[in-house]
Amino acid sequence: MINLHWVYALGGAMWAAFALLSLRDGTSRHRFGNALLWALVAVSFWFGDEIGDLGNGVLVLAIALVAGAKLIGRSEGGSTTIEERFELARRYGSKLFLPALIIPITAFLGTLFFTYTPLKSSGLFDSKSVTLVLLGLGVLIALAVCYAWLKPPVLAPLQEGRHLMDAIGWAALLPQMLAALGAVFAAAGVGNIVGGVAGSIIPSGSVFLAVVLYALGMVAFTMIMGNAFAAFPVMAAAIGIPILIHGAGANPAVIGPLECLPASAGR
Repeated sequence: MINLHWVYALGGAMWAAFALLSLRDGTSRHRFGNALLWALVAVSFWFGDEIGDLGNGVLVLAIALVAGAKLIGRSEGGSTTIEERFELARRYGSKLFLPALIIPITAFLGTLFFTYTPLKSSGLFDSKSVTLVLLGLGVLIALAVCYAWLKPPVLAPLQEGRHLMDAIGWAALLPQMLAALGAVFAAAGVGNIVGGVAGSIIPSGSVFLAVVLYALGMVAFTMIMGNAFAAFPVMAAAIGIPILIHGAGANPAVIGPLECLPASAGR
């Protein structure tokens, strides 16, 4: 069965490639630090389930140490020159964005195909992670289209990806760290406390007020915690799941996007 582990394996391969390319970059004075950082991330993707909580904690501390010691930095160069990029932009124009559109289209159409065809009962894909698996598949399809259409050097996608990650640095890991922060808050019972307060405020059967508090809570927690990633699990545990989904029978597919919209306002 193809599940989320396949996506993590693909992501780990990408980070490992960045590490190797960084190590080979003799022009960068940060090559060893960059290589170490991306290698640690690759290890977390590949072996995170195997090394347990303590091992993952050590990995996080090691990543923070590498970043805090300023061992990482921007790398120079690229797979094409500035002149070549201007020429490609002039030749292809906005068509250069078409491969990027393949990724969400693959995820969207693939999920519909999976849901409304016998593929769902075939056992080929894990139904809980099919969208993320298709997202990874979309990346591979887009990459294949770029190779067939633009005919870049073999390592160009990885080199350009590495240069981008080197420019962003440790901040590239913020989505994972912030999502983990939300999980910590949820595990600490913050969602249950907020849910208890909300339950005492919301009159029995008042779906409208529950939705209002759900939305305003997302705005407030996004501002308090500095990001929406940490607010998601808290408000889902407090109001979204117990009151709206279980209590009022709301559709989770609607509740999820509803949670995202106020987060944008809070940010």
